[in-house]
Amino acid sequence: MRSAIRLARNFAAAGLMAASGVAPAQSYPAKSIRVIAPYAAGGALDLTARLVGQKMNDGLKQTIVIDNRPGAGGVIGADIVAKAAPDGYTLLLASPAEIAVLPHLQKMPYSADRDLIPVSLAVITPLILVVHPSLPAKTIKELIAIARARPGQLTYASAGTGGVQHLAGELLKITAKVDLVHVPYKGAGPAMPDLIGGHVAMFFSGMPPAMPHVRAGKLRALAVTTLKRSPAAPEVPTMTEGGVAGFDISNWFAYFLPAGTPADIVARLNAEIVRGLRLPDVRTKLADVGAEAAGSTPEELARFVRAESEKFAALIRLSGAKGTD
Repeated sequence: MRSAIRLARNFAAAGLMAASGVAPAQSYPAKSIRVIAPYAAGGALDLTARLVGQKMNDGLKQTIVIDNRPGAGGVIGADIVAKAAPDGYTLLLASPAEIAVLPHLQKMPYSADRDLIPVSLAVITPLILVVHPSLPAKTIKELIAIARARPGQLTYASAGTGGVQHLAGELLKITAKVDLVHVPYKGAGPAMPDLIGGHVAMFFSGMPPAMPHVRAGKLRALAVTTLKRSPAAPEVPTMTEGGVAGFDISNWFAYFLPAGTPADIVARLNAEIVRGLRLPDVRTKLADVGAEAAGSTPEELARFVRAESEKFAALIRLSGAKGTD
């Protein structure tokens, strides 16, 4: 009798999970997994998603589909995941904008704290300030001098309002006391061709999409945004070395799931992501373009995001940066 009752309860639980769209963890994954990349293809986040996705595919024995959903500074893609079924089949690879920046700037269609749960940090990378060769600046000091002589005329691209590239520009405006014009794009992918074409003057780019163009002579690198030089471009000085003391800002990408995803599915995905990030070929490919493979527990990512959110909130207050509403 007790066995029959337990069996009935198991069937009832399975029925509830099926009705809610949540698959039993022991059968996971039973189909392809979608990773939402909330920016256009061709940027650093997209590169990371595809590189790690290949390794997740190997470990999970299911296809990892990278779904680029650019727009609204990453909010459109993040909102898709926030409202997705908590079944482990829809992941978000987020940048700071969707998680730690835009919530301080504007009304959001989701709560980063309530609707998304952390899985693993993926990479940390400095930004690199690159300029079009037509701009006669070979150092940060020369750039600042030009900007002061031409207030309100120099433009800088970003991957979207509220992103790290946007705030790096705001930080330069504050620290160097210059007037620059922000031009937001739907990701680094569409921003880069406009910079190469000379339609914007400069870009605090992620290193992965910028370095091939720097090496080809299509762009000029002036500085990296961290306190230490990047091993991927040791010849490029830091902003501090260039005369902007204390300038320190990094980009990062991290994986999140819809709130309510079963803990064992979170643990399974965390294990596969971290395994992929620790593989020597992945670490080498990321290091070659200036990105450091990170990997973390969900709890470590939660603490990291809280600290980043506090840092960006302070910068937003200081700069007076505004969102899109």
